[in-house]
Amino acid sequence: MPQIIVKTLINSDNKTCFDLARNIDAHQESLKHTKEKAIAGKMTGLIELGEWVSWEAKHLGFVQHLTSKITEFESPNYFVDEMVFGAFKSFRHEHRFQENKKQTIMTDIFDFKSPYGTLGRFVNWLFLKRYMTNLLKKRGQFLKQQAEEVAHDALQIKVEQSILV
Repeated sequence: MPQIIVKTLINSDNKTCFDLARNIDAHQESLKHTKEKAIAGKMTGLIELGEWVSWEAKHLGFVQHLTSKITEFESPNYFVDEMVFGAFKSFRHEHRFQENKKQTIMTDIFDFKSPYGTLGRFVNWLFLKRYMTNLLKKRGQFLKQQAEEVAHDALQIKVEQSILV
């Protein structure tokens, strides 16, 4: 089973990063280039333990449908979504957040199995693992930018408040 690990260093706190990563609206915005949209289940806001969402997106030239469910959840450090329906034989995506000196290390651990046996393993080797790695990196960079903007805005408010005092 292929495994992808992507780490993103973010200049923001754990809670902000955690909430952005589980935000349906932020997810759609981060994958706008694939036309990803929530079509059923939890369709907006922060997804919680036991909730599910169905997505529609265009990947590799084909419209894909996928449903995932939040199966593990420990705020603000960790959550897992697992596929219950979709093009993969299975997948499990761990989202981990470790705060370190006003920064957060966001780690995506994505384990997946492709259907079709030997043909699926060949497709993984040929391009699918690379495609999924790039998708996770792109999403990570989007979340980094959003979280750092939130942190910057919060700092600006603190500075403005201290000037007024």
